[in-house]
Amino acid sequence: MEMDIRHPTSDLISPTPAESLWNLPSSSQVEPELPKRSKKLWNFIRHHWLTVAFVLGFVIDNLTLNQVDQFFDNAILAVYVVLAMVSMFVLYAGAAEKLPEAVILPARKYAPFMMQYAFGGLLSGMLIFYGRSGAWVDSWPYLAIILLAIYGNETIRDRSTRLLYNLAILFIGLFSYVVLLVPVISGLMGPWIFVGSGLLALMLMYGFMRLLYLIIPRFIELQMKSIVFILGVVFAGFNFFYFANIIPPIPLSLKDAGVFHSVVKFENGNYQVKYEEGQWWQPFKDSDSTIHPSTGQSIYCYAQVFAPTRITTDIVHVWEYKDPASGKWVERYRLAYVITGGRSDGYRGYTLVNSYQNGKWRCSVETTRGQVLGRELFTIDNTISASSLVVEVK
Repeated sequence: MEMDIRHPTSDLISPTPAESLWNLPSSSQVEPELPKRSKKLWNFIRHHWLTVAFVLGFVIDNLTLNQVDQFFDNAILAVYVVLAMVSMFVLYAGAAEKLPEAVILPARKYAPFMMQYAFGGLLSGMLIFYGRSGAWVDSWPYLAIILLAIYGNETIRDRSTRLLYNLAILFIGLFSYVVLLVPVISGLMGPWIFVGSGLLALMLMYGFMRLLYLIIPRFIELQMKSIVFILGVVFAGFNFFYFANIIPPIPLSLKDAGVFHSVVKFENGNYQVKYEEGQWWQPFKDSDSTIHPSTGQSIYCYAQVFAPTRITTDIVHVWEYKDPASGKWVERYRLAYVITGGRSDGYRGYTLVNSYQNGKWRCSVETTRGQVLGRELFTIDNTISASSLVVEVK
């Protein structure tokens, strides 16, 4: 039967007070048994449990996810997608009383928690891999999405808005995962692969919406225009971010980068780098942020880029000088080389320049489309001799 959204059970589609969801005793029963600090913590969890579930997924991802082309990592992300869909399906089926009577109450209680946990795990997994794939400053869209998701958990109470919120978060996570997974499986990258992956994600979302419609047809019909608008905005937004080079070049990721006095490749495949020894307060210095080259000396930009096994692509080093008059970055050199995926620590390569001037420089590691994997900012000053050099093998 169709669900009447005016039926009292439909109110459970939106979050209800945590006490009723978890069948907690009244505060007068619980609080005297807990220390003061424990009471504060429990009250916080009780009132913000959806956000707590979301953050829990984020924390677990940071402890477990490692490499984008590993089966375990992809299995975790796939489980998040399935768990989000199943828990949302169960939640609304319970609200519509289309589950066995004994299951309805547990579905209303626990499905929201599992759904938010899956959302948190999925979005944080995407933030981890997209953040590794590009400069963190260029990964702001994902950080913004996560902050908006937490804000929505705390503020959205209306059941119609909550449905749109849940569908939007699900599609964002699904879209992000599919456009990450397809290049890993196919070994192909580029605009057509991204567009095709996005269409595949849209088809999967459409299939899920068809299933959800079987449970709450009337509710979906009333919100159809808003649903189409929200999903359309997400789809168009991702494509805009990609073609504007805001989305980092997934599934590539920058493992290491630096500017050096010298880079030499040995026959065994190792690389020897030389950089100026740091001061006592720079114990972790491993490249040059200020370099003092001698006359005629080359300056090297080294990068270590991870790519999944099947992918072969070009990496570009863009050398830019900051014009002191205008304050703008001026491109001086664009040097490319080919990388091949499969090495867990990443494919290593470098470029060098012989002609330069004193001032601020940066070496950007990019794809041929201009998507930025990372940047090394440094200053050239040949008015002072270099201090003793550190020799390191990578």
